[in-house]
Amino acid sequence: MKVLIVEDERKMQALLSNFLSNEGYAVHCADNGTEGLRLGQLMEFGVLLIDVMMPGIDGITLIKRLRVLGVTTPAIILSARGALDHRIEGLDAGADDYLPKPFSLSELSAKLRAIKRRSMKASTTFSLDDLTYNQLTRETRRAGVKIDLSTREALLLEILLTSAGQVVSRMEIIKRVWEYDFDPGTNIVEVYVRRLRDKIDRGQNRKLIHNVRGLGYTMRA
Repeated sequence: MKVLIVEDERKMQALLSNFLSNEGYAVHCADNGTEGLRLGQLMEFGVLLIDVMMPGIDGITLIKRLRVLGVTTPAIILSARGALDHRIEGLDAGADDYLPKPFSLSELSAKLRAIKRRSMKASTTFSLDDLTYNQLTRETRRAGVKIDLSTREALLLEILLTSAGQVVSRMEIIKRVWEYDFDPGTNIVEVYVRRLRDKIDRGQNRKLIHNVRGLGYTMRA
């Protein structure tokens, strides 16, 4: 998912950019509202992270102008102004969420994941390279060839596909596929990843499922 950071404070911009890049997002930056407005219209983003106090166009005005122009990209305001009336002003301007500074990077990451999940619900078919997966029917095809998956294999594929480009931890897979809040101490995740890889990647020149040593798994073309 592509993220646009509109932030004039260079240290904060660099911190957010490095963090989100490591999380697997494609990050673009603007250091003023005018440039943010230009990029917000010119390019298609999954989410906008917008500071309020900036030179040129402030963050509130930026969001209002984007909405008037028909840009519906979800926007999260990141601002040192955290009073209730400031948050209400930002949400009324068209922002989808508001994070007062200082904030936790893990909370920001969670909010981005929530936005991504909501955007995914608008579509039932996901694709990566020549792989397609229908969330409703769980029909899976690679290069047009149908692949039969068990229920848990399909859930695992769905998690990896909807988080494509990002690392999904072993514990997150356990929670979402088996609904355990603890690690059962087995190699069940490894077994199912191997089964899924055999069905998705075996005999293919381009492998889509990858191990990230010590962190988890990811799907990428």
